[in-house]
Amino acid sequence: MDPIDPAAARQALDAERTHLLQELGEAIIAPGQMTYGSQAAAASQVFEQQRDLALRDRAEAQLALVDAALARLDGGTYGTCVRCGKPIAPDRLAALPWAAHCIACQGELDRGRR
Repeated sequence: MDPIDPAAARQALDAERTHLLQELGEAIIAPGQMTYGSQAAAASQVFEQQRDLALRDRAEAQLALVDAALARLDGGTYGTCVRCGKPIAPDRLAALPWAAHCIACQGELDRGRR
């Protein structure tokens, strides 16, 4: 395993943050005025709006994870599991730069949610 490169981590986190902020800046289009006989079109528009709102919620949650990872990077704790204090595998951080937990703790958290 390669050691953690703070500059590469910051670059990846900044890129993800920029992408998420751009995603959050996009407007969600409300359904237009409906006419009689357009129930299928209305249902499609409502579905698309609900999907867009769910994607916005996901982007907001993801942005919070990225911001927390940047704070850990600035605080010198990046790469350390916030739950157990053990190092997070560099390969895990390469795949998920915002990861806050080592794979063992994340597995326990995931099993606890089910």
